[in-house]
Amino acid sequence: MNTKVKVIRASNTGARNRNTLHLDLKRVAAYCRVSTDSKDQLESYKSQVDYYTNLIKNNKNWTLAGIYADEATTGTTATKRADFMRLISDCQNGDIDMIITESISRFARNTLDTLKYVRLLKENNVGVVFEEENIDTLTMDGELLLTILSSVAQQEVENTSAHVKKGLKMKMEKGELIGFQGCLGYDYDPTTKTISINEEEAKIVRYIFKRYLEGNGGSVIGRELEEQGYLTPRGKTKWSDTTVLGIIKNEKYIGDILMGKTFTVDPITKRRLANFGESDKYHIENHHEPIISKEDFEKAQEIRLRRAQTLLLTRIEKEKNYQGNMLFQVCLNVDFVAKYCQEELGTPVPFIKKLTGNV
Repeated sequence: MNTKVKVIRASNTGARNRNTLHLDLKRVAAYCRVSTDSKDQLESYKSQVDYYTNLIKNNKNWTLAGIYADEATTGTTATKRADFMRLISDCQNGDIDMIITESISRFARNTLDTLKYVRLLKENNVGVVFEEENIDTLTMDGELLLTILSSVAQQEVENTSAHVKKGLKMKMEKGELIGFQGCLGYDYDPTTKTISINEEEAKIVRYIFKRYLEGNGGSVIGRELEEQGYLTPRGKTKWSDTTVLGIIKNEKYIGDILMGKTFTVDPITKRRLANFGESDKYHIENHHEPIISKEDFEKAQEIRLRRAQTLLLTRIEKEKNYQGNMLFQVCLNVDFVAKYCQEELGTPVPFIKKLTGNV
């Protein structure tokens, strides 16, 4: 039996899952981004927007579907870029046929995000044109080149992060003030990087230490501050005991500076952790005028650590009796808690491990 096969050639491949009819003009959107809010970078941002607006409008086969731009935003994680996510959503809704952008590093600076969104867009018949690399994701053969180039972009981020960390470390070793976010009781001049006492706010700091040394806890002091109408360091009316204790333990009030209290786990996620000895710290004594005497500060720390240690030990015993020592074996990391106790509470590591049955 002779069977004849008739081939019906494909046409209008971009019609599936579209909300609109096939258009003769390709709907093209551009994506722009700058990673810092410096004057030069913002000028670059404006230039990118103007460039792509003119580029698309001057192509007779294209129609402008929009300029999507994230200003002063990191490219390492896509979800933190509002306009980028809006662009992806519009593509999924069938409003865009093609995206044009300067380079892979502008689109995304980690390999996983690059491949994830390129694949998602490809499923919706939306191509991404990377001008610098001369890649069109709808016409390229395979993903090998894209994977390699996006990996290079990610490596550049990691290298830049390493250089920045090294530079900051050198500055801190020289005693330069890095990463100061301001605190209640002081005014900070970013030009001269100097700290001076704000007398109105300093009254609140002195009141907190006075009441704490008199035996009052953070919650009690917080309620008193609310009743007197004082605002928190962030301008809130509600004072928590955590905010009060944060002021009690802040070494800046005796004129010292401790830098490196936190560290970045990796440059891609930007996740930061409290530094319990994993990274170097830099302590500068007598950096600026104190608000609290060292004697009162040390007394306050003795009270704070004694109370915290008692609270922790009580909780440990309670958890041991309730669930057979599972608090440290399952719910928390024993070594991490031990480090915390040693750094924050002054409790020796062996004692904590013995107490929890993890000798």
